[in-house]
Amino acid sequence: MEKALPNVIIFDLGGVLLNLDYHLTTRAFISLGMDDFERRYSQLQQTDLFDLFETGKVSPFHFINRLLDQLPAGTTANQVVHAWDAMILDFPVDRLEWLQSLKAEHRLFLLSNTNALHIDAVRRALKKAVGHDRLEDYFEQVFLSHEIGMRKPHVETFQWVVDQIGVEPTDCLFIDDSPQHVEGAKAAGIEALYCNESIESLLKL
Repeated sequence: MEKALPNVIIFDLGGVLLNLDYHLTTRAFISLGMDDFERRYSQLQQTDLFDLFETGKVSPFHFINRLLDQLPAGTTANQVVHAWDAMILDFPVDRLEWLQSLKAEHRLFLLSNTNALHIDAVRRALKKAVGHDRLEDYFEQVFLSHEIGMRKPHVETFQWVVDQIGVEPTDCLFIDDSPQHVEGAKAAGIEALYCNESIESLLKL
């Protein structure tokens, strides 16, 4: 990147900082007997149940039981949670170290579409990588969709986050691996980058 980075950088989590594989969850649910899971949930779109869970409007208990209703008799709640968490992989340690160095010169924030089950799996992955589960150590503030009641790619979500930070949209850079989220940020007036390669090489730092 030839021009200087904005002072405020807002990161997505999964697919940018944390390794994910959506196909693992799809295959896990198919193996449990939900053959149409990918139609219900994918990186690009999802049905209302997943939207409601990601914005904290239904509980993990409700979410799990709604899925159990659509799975063969005898499927357990633990099997559903295991399948749902299958997509959560690992945090590359060098990426976390790079974040810490970037934090010395920039204001870093996290904006993630996540849920009450996945965030626990994320923290376990972080602890496995670096010995602690304090995601907040890497950012000035963490915005999680199930806590703030809003999700990407809605323009109002980005506007709210920028207001919370206390800056103008033009002062920010947003980085995400989902094209619809990048477009949402741009519609809110934020410079946005689609991360489909190594995040470090994308920023050329």
